[in-house]
Amino acid sequence: MTVDERNDVAVPRRRADVLDEAGVAGPGRFAGPATGDELPMLAGFLADQRATLVLKCAGLEEQLATRSVEPSTLSLLGLVRHLADVERHWFREILAGQKDARPLFSSPASPDGDFDEAAPGPAAVAEAWEAWRAAVDFADRFTAEAPDLDVQGEDGWRGTVSLRWVLIHMIEEYARHNGHADLIRERIDGARGV
Repeated sequence: MTVDERNDVAVPRRRADVLDEAGVAGPGRFAGPATGDELPMLAGFLADQRATLVLKCAGLEEQLATRSVEPSTLSLLGLVRHLADVERHWFREILAGQKDARPLFSSPASPDGDFDEAAPGPAAVAEAWEAWRAAVDFADRFTAEAPDLDVQGEDGWRGTVSLRWVLIHMIEEYARHNGHADLIRERIDGARGV
């Protein structure tokens, strides 16, 4: 609920509102260009989705490992770990060709380790955010330094992929998981919308 200052009446808000009570988008969200060249627009959409993940996790260090609902192992911490591994895979391993850039939180023996092994605690949270930030920083540098969106890499699942495809896929990946984050955050403390 927000309060209409003109008549001091509570006004209900929509669940999907992206603006806070003051009419401002969450910090760092929706800052990318809405017109212009393709690369800045795609990079902007990806940055907006990343900022949404950070916003959904803000202020919850102790609760980040809270599971969504039994029997699922989905948690906000698991999402951070998963997205760190996904960023590493597409930008480091596939596009940059760094074959030693294996996942940090999953493995062939534990393919869902990013979620299943997301345990509470300050060290686990710090490790996940550090890995995620490092992966995002690398991806942003790689994208900024790429000569164009047609830079290619080889993936065992998709075959030949371009930077364009990876950026679009990453936007989709974050958008899907940010939907999960919305529900998990609301379950933890009732926060929704922004």
